[in-house]
Amino acid sequence: MSKRSEIVDGRTSSDRNYGLIYTEVLGWIDLGHAQGDDIRTLLRAIDAGEASGQERYDVAYSQSMVDPTMTLKMGKFIKWRIKRGRTYAERRSIALAMMMSLAMKFEGLQASFPINLVTDSGFSGEDLVSDLLGFYRVVAIQNPFQLLRPVRKDEALKRWDYYGKIGSWKNHGFTPLLFPDPERFRHARPYKGMLPAFMRTVTPWTDFSSGIVGIATANGNYMDSARGGVLPYA
Repeated sequence: MSKRSEIVDGRTSSDRNYGLIYTEVLGWIDLGHAQGDDIRTLLRAIDAGEASGQERYDVAYSQSMVDPTMTLKMGKFIKWRIKRGRTYAERRSIALAMMMSLAMKFEGLQASFPINLVTDSGFSGEDLVSDLLGFYRVVAIQNPFQLLRPVRKDEALKRWDYYGKIGSWKNHGFTPLLFPDPERFRHARPYKGMLPAFMRTVTPWTDFSSGIVGIATANGNYMDSARGGVLPYA
């Protein structure tokens, strides 16, 4: 659940691993979501499977949230069974598809009752595009912020105060939700933008009929301790 107090100066984005910024190209970005650590873990798991010598190998990917008391972690996971012999491009295509599929399930979990009584995070306007940015920071450009045109903190706060908290604006897709400068465009409303070219270079895997990729677990749930848990999570 993003808060006004988490807003930082977008011009310092490359030096931060947390905080909320506004960019002219992607709208609001959660820098925590956009780190890409989960994608690095996922790609390492796929690479390990390719090096295992097994004909097929399982790869799990998950996303989770921690309760307000920092005691429990709960989330969603999927597990795919992959036929060894995948190319560099195919591995990234599979990883992107796993992330996109699971992210939609996880946002749905956050938007469901009773979780939605304590958080507005489900499909919050910045979440999915931040996840996608994290993917491309791993596979394409590590520091893309100059291309995304982040704004100063005061400019970001102006948008938050005019349009309201980003959790009130839902985005069920991976295209950006943009909020025009309220001083320049007095009657403007949020609108869907376009992803920059570098965030359209990998096509998510869709071929589930060839036997190359199978679904071992389509929609798993888990709960674990917030620290030191053993259940699958990225």
